[in-house]
Amino acid sequence: MNKSETKIRIKKLRDEINHHRYLYHVLDKPVISDSALDSLKHELYKLEQEYPEFITADSPTQRVGGEPAPDFKKVKHLQPIISIEDAFDLEEITDWQTRNEKILGAKILGYFGELKMDGLSMVLTYQDGQLVRAATRGDGEWGEDVTSNVRTMESVPLVLEKMNKKLPARLDIRGEVVITKKEWERINQVQSKNNLPAFANPRNLAAGTIRQLDPKITAGRYLEFYAFELMTDLGQTTHAEVHELLNKLGFKTNPHCKTLPDLSSISKYLKQWENSRAKLPYQTDGVVLVVNDIKQEKKLGSVGKSDRWMLAYKFPAEQGTTQVQDIIIQVGRTGVLTPVAVLAPVKLAGSVVSRATLHNEDEIKRLDIRIGDTVIVEKAGDIIPDVVQVLPKLRTGKEKIWQMPKSCPVCNSQTKRKEDFVAWYCSNKNCPSVRREGLYHFVSRTAFNIDGLGPQIIDQLMDEGKIHDAADLFIIKPVDLVGLERFAEVSSVKLVEAINKARTISLDKFIYALGIRHVGEQTARAVAEKFGSLANFMSVEFSEFQKISDVGPVVAQSLFEFVNNKKSQQLVERLLKNGVRVADAKKQAGGLVGKTFVLTGTLLNLTRDEAKQKIIAAGGKVSESVSVKTDYVVAGVEAGSKLEKARKLGVKVLSEEELMRMISV
Repeated sequence: MNKSETKIRIKKLRDEINHHRYLYHVLDKPVISDSALDSLKHELYKLEQEYPEFITADSPTQRVGGEPAPDFKKVKHLQPIISIEDAFDLEEITDWQTRNEKILGAKILGYFGELKMDGLSMVLTYQDGQLVRAATRGDGEWGEDVTSNVRTMESVPLVLEKMNKKLPARLDIRGEVVITKKEWERINQVQSKNNLPAFANPRNLAAGTIRQLDPKITAGRYLEFYAFELMTDLGQTTHAEVHELLNKLGFKTNPHCKTLPDLSSISKYLKQWENSRAKLPYQTDGVVLVVNDIKQEKKLGSVGKSDRWMLAYKFPAEQGTTQVQDIIIQVGRTGVLTPVAVLAPVKLAGSVVSRATLHNEDEIKRLDIRIGDTVIVEKAGDIIPDVVQVLPKLRTGKEKIWQMPKSCPVCNSQTKRKEDFVAWYCSNKNCPSVRREGLYHFVSRTAFNIDGLGPQIIDQLMDEGKIHDAADLFIIKPVDLVGLERFAEVSSVKLVEAINKARTISLDKFIYALGIRHVGEQTARAVAEKFGSLANFMSVEFSEFQKISDVGPVVAQSLFEFVNNKKSQQLVERLLKNGVRVADAKKQAGGLVGKTFVLTGTLLNLTRDEAKQKIIAAGGKVSESVSVKTDYVVAGVEAGSKLEKARKLGVKVLSEEELMRMISV
C-alpha cells in the first residue's frame, strides 16, 4: 500500500475495531472472536508504527476500554488501569527487551510470567482491612460499582488476613474474575432446560454474572477471583513478592505463575502453556510478562496508554484477519471444483496460513466474499483453514466479484452443476487432477495409510511415468525410485517396505480408499458390514444398496455405478493381482450398536479421532452433522453451533466422561 492507501486503511481499521470493542466491552455481545479482534488491532498498531503521523488521540491503540454499562454507579479508579501491549512471537518479545534495556541503560533483572486468564478485570478496595468496594475496569479511568455481587464470591476475602506489618488505611487489589469451563457447561445446561440462550464463552458468562442486578443470581454461579496486582506500596521489591503478599493477605493467585530469569526461560514457559492450556480449568489466551524488579518497573514507566514494563504474549490464534488476494479452483478426486481463497499470509494456530477453503459457490454467495476483501479466517488444530466472516466496512470499492468458471482449469473441459446439488464438477472423468487427487486420497491416513507416501511423491511418480493408477503402487521396486528427488537407496527400500506393510486392509477402508463419489468413512463401514466381503460388494444389485441404513438413492446410485463400471472392476482386479489383501468385515458388537454420535468442541482427554475410533469399536456411528436421527452429541470445551442445534432438536448431550462410561459398559 502507498501512503494514501495506508491512511484510508488505518481509518477503516479504527472504525471497525471501535465498533467491535463497544460490542465486546460495553454490551458483552461480541460478534467476532477475541483473536480476530486482536489481529485487527495488531495490524493497526503496525501501520501506526510505520506511519506515526497518522496516530490520533482517539485511535484504539491510544485507549483502554469502552464506556461502562449504564446499569451501575460509575466509580473513578484511584489510578488509571492502562492497557498492555501485545506480542505474537519471540522476536517481538526480544525487541521489547532491547527497547527497555536501552531506556534503563542496564540489563533486565529477570521477569515474572503470569497466565492471562480470560475473564473480567476487577479492582477491589479495602479500607482498614475491610472490603468496601469492587469496581470493573470499565474504560480504565471509570468503572462500575459491582460490590454487592462480588461480596457473594467465596474467593474474595471480606476482611484481609492480619500480617506482621502495619497496613495502610486503604489497599487496592487488582485481579481477574473467571468462571471454569465446567461451571460454564453446567450453567448452559440450566439455560437450555429453561429455553434460554447459551453463553458463548466463559468470559461472557463471568461478565454477565458480575453485572446481574440481583446478587442472588451471582451467588448461584461459582465465580473465582485471582489476584495479580497490589496497587498499594507495601514495600515490595519484586513482582514475585507481590504475589507472596497477596497470598498472605488472603487472596488466591494463579499457581502457574513463575519467575523467569531470561528470554530462554520465557520461551520454554510459553511453549509449555501453548501445549497444555487446554487442560486448564479456565480459558486462557496468552501470558503476561512483567519486568520482575519493581525499581526497574518504576524507571520504565509508561508510554501513551500502556506500561513499558509489561507485555501480553498472545498464544497462536485460531482466528485472525487478512485479505483475499485471489480465488482459485482446485479439482478434487471426484471431479468436484472447490474454490480456494489465496490470502495474504497470516499466522494462525502456530502456522502461517496463505490459503483457505471457500467450499462451494453457494458459500461464496452467502459470505458475499470478493477478491480484495478483509476476512476473518479460522483454523482449529489441523483442520483446513476456513473463511468465516467478511468485514464489508473495510471495503474500498476496488474489490472484485468472483464467479465459478465454465471450464475446468486443469483440462479445459466443460463444468456442470446438477440440479439440487451445490457442487460444480469437471465433466471429464479422466481429468489429470481427478486421477492425482484420487491417488492422494487412496494412500491417505484414513485409507491405505502408506507411511511416507504423500502428494509430492505421488506427483513425482506420475510425472515420471512410474505409476498411472493405484494398482501400480504395489508393483513398485526400490530400483524404480532411486534417482527421483529425495530418493536414495535406503529411502527407496523404506518406501517399498511401507507399501508392502499396507497390502492387507479391512473391507471398509478399502471401499473408502476407492474414492467412490458420495461415499465417506461412515458409509464405507455400513456397506462393509452389510455385505461382509469384497466379492459380495462387487456383485450387489441396486436395490440391495438402497436397503443399507442411512444410504439414500443418490449414494446407492453412485455405489451401483462403481461396481458395474468396467474400469472400476479392472482396477479392483489389478489391485488384488498385485498383492492387495482385503479382509472380510466382522459384525459389530458393543454397547453402542445402532447409535449415532456427533462430536463437538475440544475433548480434554481424547483427540477427536481417538473418540471417533472408540465409538466405532463399540459399534456406534459418528456423524459430522446433527439431525433428528442423531442419538447423542458429545460436547467438549468451546462446543459451538452443533451443541445449540442438539438442544433445539432435543438430542441428548453427553460430556466426555459420560461417553467413556457408555463405552466401558
